[in-house]
Amino acid sequence: MAAASNNVSGRPVDPDLDLGEEVALEGSPHPRRSRRAQVVIVVALGLGGVAGALSRYAVSRALPTGTAQFPWATFLINLSGSLVLGFLLILLLEQFPRGRLARPVISTGFIGAYTTFSTFTVEAVLLVRADHTVTAVLYVLTSTLAGLLAVWMGMTGARLVLQAERWVQEHA
Repeated sequence: MAAASNNVSGRPVDPDLDLGEEVALEGSPHPRRSRRAQVVIVVALGLGGVAGALSRYAVSRALPTGTAQFPWATFLINLSGSLVLGFLLILLLEQFPRGRLARPVISTGFIGAYTTFSTFTVEAVLLVRADHTVTAVLYVLTSTLAGLLAVWMGMTGARLVLQAERWVQEHA
């Protein structure tokens, strides 16, 4: 797993966002990331976010949910996002640890915009307000437990893929 390095102040630096382009600003003893590096990060995150939001919109249009019904679209979006996040983060951290933009673009940008905790919460509250408390509780519990299971399955799946790849390389 990639370890965070320390900056001049001794605080850990997020390895995903530290592009190694620090410059000392005039009159400041602490180096800062260059504007170019900051712009690259913001643009990359934005592009990932746009792709994630469009994907979420497409799934929600394909699986419309009526009022006071179990919100299958959000449930499947959050579940698939958890699975993909677990899989890709392990793959990126263990196979491509130097991919500085890949992790924030995929995890924060795409998956962050694709999955939706706010919609999940609003839908649960709307179910309670519509006197469908049992459905709301079922939704919250299954979303939480299935999301945790999905991220674990994604992480385990990625580790199995990497292990199989190493085995093939050793025995080829």
